[in-house]
Amino acid sequence: MNYEPLLHIVLYQPEIPHNTGSVGRTCVAAGAKLWLVRPLGFRLDDYYLRRAGLDYWPHLEWEAVDDWAALIERLPAARPYYFTKTATRSYAHVDYARGDVLVFGSESQGLPANLLEPNRDRALRIPIRPAARSLNLSNSVAIVTFEARRQWEQKGERPAPGAPGE
Repeated sequence: MNYEPLLHIVLYQPEIPHNTGSVGRTCVAAGAKLWLVRPLGFRLDDYYLRRAGLDYWPHLEWEAVDDWAALIERLPAARPYYFTKTATRSYAHVDYARGDVLVFGSESQGLPANLLEPNRDRALRIPIRPAARSLNLSNSVAIVTFEARRQWEQKGERPAPGAPGE
């Protein structure tokens, strides 16, 4: 690869292959790299994972790691943001930078306390009405990913020609 991903999208222990496939498709569209932190709730050769990603999967830059420590080792200079419904700060009140890491938890459990508690200052939420328990994981990833791109475009920043997402 000749370029750095615009963003790093981390799915921490995702459970549903359809969601991960859809997130992969979003990553291709946005120029982001997808990171999967095991254990996963599906096999990486899962039919539904590939089906949700359609024919985009061959264009996806992705990597699966065994645990959180392995991810941090691979992304040592990362600026992670942790997405959780328990955060008080909105995702829209952040100035995203290229290379940022957006961390999303599993569909049923979200992110664990051992990741959130020491990083509360980097925890963000997508405001929703109380009547909705949560948003779909792939929708959440898309909302935040394209907010980052919107900010960059508003500032007149553009990816290099041939970079992903352009």
